[in-house]
Amino acid sequence: MRDFISTIAKKKLPGKETFEILTKNHSHDTISLGMGEPDLQLPENIFDCCAMKSEYSPPSGIQQLKNAICRKLEKENRISAQPENIVVTCGATEGLFLSGLATVNPKDEIIIPDPTFIILRSMFEIFGSKSVPLQLREQEKFKLNTDDMRKAVTSNTKIIVLNSPSNPTGAVFDKKLLEEVADIAIEHDLLVFSDEAYENLIYEGHHNSIASLNGMIDRVVSFYTFSKTWAIPGFRLGYLCAPPDIAQSITKLHPYTTICAPTISQILGTYLLENSDNLRHHIVFMRNEYKKRRDLIVRRLNELGLRTMNPEGAFYTFSDISSFSGNSIAFANTILKKAKVAVVPGSEFGKYGEGYVRCSYTVPICKIEEAMNRIENNLKHLNC
Repeated sequence: MRDFISTIAKKKLPGKETFEILTKNHSHDTISLGMGEPDLQLPENIFDCCAMKSEYSPPSGIQQLKNAICRKLEKENRISAQPENIVVTCGATEGLFLSGLATVNPKDEIIIPDPTFIILRSMFEIFGSKSVPLQLREQEKFKLNTDDMRKAVTSNTKIIVLNSPSNPTGAVFDKKLLEEVADIAIEHDLLVFSDEAYENLIYEGHHNSIASLNGMIDRVVSFYTFSKTWAIPGFRLGYLCAPPDIAQSITKLHPYTTICAPTISQILGTYLLENSDNLRHHIVFMRNEYKKRRDLIVRRLNELGLRTMNPEGAFYTFSDISSFSGNSIAFANTILKKAKVAVVPGSEFGKYGEGYVRCSYTVPICKIEEAMNRIENNLKHLNC
């Protein structure tokens, strides 16, 4: 019988190990530190604004929401955008995929930080391009090394990918570093894809958007989501800000994926942005709560001998497991089997993530304490 499965469908894509670990038939008392899903929620009365709407919206999003996004970008990100720069998507992930479809050609080279978000690792290869990993080193606090970046640029380089605050390391790129990246992009006439999903979850310092820098607005596609800031991942709502020609191309492609982001979600997003000044305390509360959890889990992991830097943003720790194991998948599976704690192998985030595991602190403090106790009690099993 003819083989109908495509080359891409047959390919081993990153995330397989993560999904297997997180979707195994866990016992009822397994504690998952794997999912990057906020557990803190907005008050239920906020959702009263979501009058049921059954019609499609325009592919680029409803105008009222796009106007609100432009105001937010100006105020919070210092990006001067017009509605023609904005496309509303089903989360930031769809925005990334559509942007790749709109810009990437076979044999283009894409410079991608490593370790980085699982989907960023391989998404561009789906389009026939080449991902060029840029090593992030713990001794450099997992920040970009722009000397390495310059060496990675070739005549085929098309895009530099940024992720700040970072998943999985929690690193935050400051303005000076982004200015160095901007100089490289301008010098070599490159696009920048800037994934800023965790922009409001920063514990030290503040967020910087590379599109706000001089000369960058016409060469940056910036990606945002309501999933993390507003803790509504199930509403599948994100947006991107891009040069008008790229935004127009993405809009043209949108009907071939989901047509549009859910209209009911867009109504909620409009309400949240238009009332953000009055609702800001919810974001502050969530950030403060995650900071308490971060401080606890980082201390406990280091006490256990799992060297862990203090993440500046997002809600993940990235721990060195080399004292116990040379293989992060084996380590994660042993932790799951013996301690009934689910973590994500660092190798899922790139070859330079090997030797680490990611823990998400999107669970209550009592569960973090219990998870750390379980790991401590099972360290003898972790010489995998």
